[in-house]
Amino acid sequence: MSPTFGKCYDPNGTTYGVPTFPWRFAPDGFATRRQLRARGLRPGGQPVAAQVMRRSRRRRAGVSVAYLYRIDRAMPVRPMTPAKRAALAKAMTARRTCPNCRRDAGYCIPTSLGMCVTCAYPEEQRAA
Repeated sequence: MSPTFGKCYDPNGTTYGVPTFPWRFAPDGFATRRQLRARGLRPGGQPVAAQVMRRSRRRRAGVSVAYLYRIDRAMPVRPMTPAKRAALAKAMTARRTCPNCRRDAGYCIPTSLGMCVTCAYPEEQRAA
């Protein structure tokens, strides 16, 4: 067993407080939020049941952690209501509308510019 595997293997939860498994070695019956969502489920208020851990050079702590939830205690995803759908459409329209020219840009306005590209760089648009 490699030293890294040993540090990430704590099925009793004595070291980290929750059962910990190495990456891709989680037992059946557990899933991450994304895996639950792919099945049409959500955690539904249940606490974190376990975690998977792996080494990472990008993280300051040196490890990446993904929390796991029990599949048997997960609940179905709430359906999209017409009011929620309308609110999301209104928000996306606001993200696409340029505050300068008040036109729909057809894409989400970059926050770094704060306006559509044609308003941000008018001289380059005239040359083209």
